[in-house]
Amino acid sequence: MIEISRITIEADKRGGRPCIRGLRISVSDVLSMLAENMSEAEILEDFPELEAEDIHACFLYAALRANGH
Repeated sequence: MIEISRITIEADKRGGRPCIRGLRISVSDVLSMLAENMSEAEILEDFPELEAEDIHACFLYAALRANGH
């Protein structure tokens, strides 16, 4: 099960943008990498602090936002 709680919003990090688990990696950073055809494996290799579940949570967060949640 994907945990949306992996996405955090803190006013003092990345200008209050949604980030992953309090890290300075934003949801939009991950989605941009995916849009640029980076694979999940490449992202995880470049950012070892991330987990596959973090990427999946970004998709869920984006889907919820697109549907007005």
